[in-house]
Amino acid sequence: MRKILVTGGTVFVSRSVAEYYIAKGYDVYVLNRNTRPQPAGAKLFQADRYDLGETLKGYYFDAVIDVTAYTAAEVGLLLDALESCDTYILISSSAVYPEYCVQPFAENTQTGANKFWGKYGTDKIGAEQTLLERADTGLYQQAYILRPPYLYGAKNDIYREAFVFDCALSDRKFYLPGNGDMKLQFFHVQDLCRFTEMLLKDKPERHIFNVGNKDAVSVRQWAELCYQAVGKQAEFVNVCGENASISQRKYFCFSEYEYYLDVSAQYALMPDVISLPDGLRESYDWYKNNSDKVDKRPYFEFIDQCFIS
Repeated sequence: MRKILVTGGTVFVSRSVAEYYIAKGYDVYVLNRNTRPQPAGAKLFQADRYDLGETLKGYYFDAVIDVTAYTAAEVGLLLDALESCDTYILISSSAVYPEYCVQPFAENTQTGANKFWGKYGTDKIGAEQTLLERADTGLYQQAYILRPPYLYGAKNDIYREAFVFDCALSDRKFYLPGNGDMKLQFFHVQDLCRFTEMLLKDKPERHIFNVGNKDAVSVRQWAELCYQAVGKQAEFVNVCGENASISQRKYFCFSEYEYYLDVSAQYALMPDVISLPDGLRESYDWYKNNSDKVDKRPYFEFIDQCFIS
């Protein structure tokens, strides 16, 4: 039985990763502060990442899947605390690419500050660099970095698709920025899990992968699919004209930033991915009974005050 350490393990991506490997029969350990319910079947290391001490000493892991590292320091602290592991997979972000670079962003596109992502993106760059710089220490045999676009699926506690579900459930019109043609790229969390397992099994020579569905969709198409997942038909109001200057983050769940990743290297290894309509239906099936687990934002209040009243 292969031994896997997952950082976090209690919320959205990290919980999905832990539960994926538990279901596959792996021996799964999670590292967190034990402030939330744990995934059934996981073994807990209860510790703060900034105070690991001897928590992990004496343990060998076939793989470490680091979902919760946001900075160089956080990667370094975990590497210092580990005894050894075969493969280290860092879940990074497409936020590492500057917005001014030529798109689609490829893995060899320069990394740098992105004005839309700010410190989050530059911190992720630091986390990646720390992992790569430590490659010659012998602590791990292989290291991989994954750069996803927007992740979605069951357990998503970020108010994105859930916001549109709520609009549909309330029979509200949906307020679209401009004409709704801004494109977004998504990746289902279960496909992320599947891809990490492929890395563990195949050990490809490439060590940095963009991951995502190859087809981007407009925000209008995405909202239509969310309404359809609920069994409703979307009716739109375009926010333009005198309202065009209003920041769309006040009434919409994505920033005014369109980008596109080249995911051909991922598709060479894993050509089958969950379609966006199927993934959103699965997301809604989870949300129907777990709406209290999503961190909701006051979009409705803003819309009612500024566009309707």
